[in-house]
Amino acid sequence: MIFAPAPARLRRALGRALAPALAAALLTGCSAASPASPSSSGATDPAGSAPQVLRPEAGAAFDYQLGGAYPPADGVRVVARDRTAEPAPGTYGICYVNAFQAQPDATRWWQREHPELLLRDADGELVIDEDWDEALFDISTAAKRTALARTVGRWIDGCAASGFRAVEADNLDSYTRAKGLLRAADAVAFAKLLTARAHAAGLAMGQKNTAELLPERRRVGFDFAVSEECARYDECGAYAEAYDDRVFVVEYRAQDLERACARWAGTLSVVLRDRDLRPAGEKGHVRRTC
Repeated sequence: MIFAPAPARLRRALGRALAPALAAALLTGCSAASPASPSSSGATDPAGSAPQVLRPEAGAAFDYQLGGAYPPADGVRVVARDRTAEPAPGTYGICYVNAFQAQPDATRWWQREHPELLLRDADGELVIDEDWDEALFDISTAAKRTALARTVGRWIDGCAASGFRAVEADNLDSYTRAKGLLRAADAVAFAKLLTARAHAAGLAMGQKNTAELLPERRRVGFDFAVSEECARYDECGAYAEAYDDRVFVVEYRAQDLERACARWAGTLSVVLRDRDLRPAGEKGHVRRTC
């Protein structure tokens, strides 16, 4: 039986400024497509067995609904929701999966069923993301990555079965909180497994934050990006170059929305949300766009 955690909470970017050397290291992004509709990231398998993967359109009106689903505003064409929710009808749905860490209410299940797949320190204690009380998955070996990909892969398949068109696999940057026990290369290798699973299910895969791994996007196979606070930390340009403007920007401060809109309105998909991502109608809900 697969444990289905409660709806995921918002993950926020670490806010590291993009190193100047990264811009020089970036490769040319994928070829641009018409903004009128999603674009194919590759032809159907010659045998006809693989469903076609459609990337989201650049600049599409966007909403980020991880804190609870609600009817999108008029004109919204792309909506991100937790994997336990249904996609918003009539939109391109991005399915949120907490892929590199365990939800707090799932930790006990992981300890019981797969204790060897949770990262532990030299004392045998779980390595925890203290901000969110989430145990890190142990992606340090190929065998463990393969085992983890079986469970996370079933979540991804569930996204496809629900009707989503894409996945954002969160906590790609868990290696930065791993006390030196994980490497960036481990995250890239695991992301590559998950991207292959998503593509096999007909889903595009989005890079979630972690600008320092932009040079690895082709090796992983990422199709677009979801970036929190890239305007605040001067990273939007790097994502835009890497993904031919298929970038979904979430800002949490009004001044950062203004900054994003001044440069990227009509080019990137930009939204201002409250940090708790409250549904429309709930006290504290904020959603604004350019």
